[in-house]
Amino acid sequence: MALFDRLRQELDRAGRSAQRALDEGKLRIELFRARQSVDRFAQRLGYAVYRAKKAGGEIAPEELTAHMNNVTAAEAEVARLETLIEEATGARRSAPPPPPSAPSTPGGTTGAA
Repeated sequence: MALFDRLRQELDRAGRSAQRALDEGKLRIELFRARQSVDRFAQRLGYAVYRAKKAGGEIAPEELTAHMNNVTAAEAEVARLETLIEEATGARRSAPPPPPSAPSTPGGTTGAA
C-alpha cells in the first residue's frame, strides 16, 4: 500500500507543478497582450498629437487626458502582471525539491562480490 501512496503523492506533486506552469504561461500571455495595449494606446496618443500639430494647433486637453489615462491604466496592468509572474516564478523556484526516489548504498556497491 505504501507504493500506491507514494505514487499518488508523486502524481499529485507533478500535477501541482504542471498547473503552476500552466498558470504562469497564462500570465505571460496576458502580459504580452497588456504590453500590446500599452503600445496601441501610446500610438493613438502619438497620432492624435501629430494630427493636431499638422493642423496647426494643439491637442485638446480633455483628449490628451483621455489618452494619458488609457496609457497609465495599461502600464499599471503590465506592472501588476509582471509582479504576479515574479511571484509565480519565485514560488516555483522556492518549492521544496522532491525526495530521493530510491535509497542508495554507500560507495555505490550493490553488495555482490
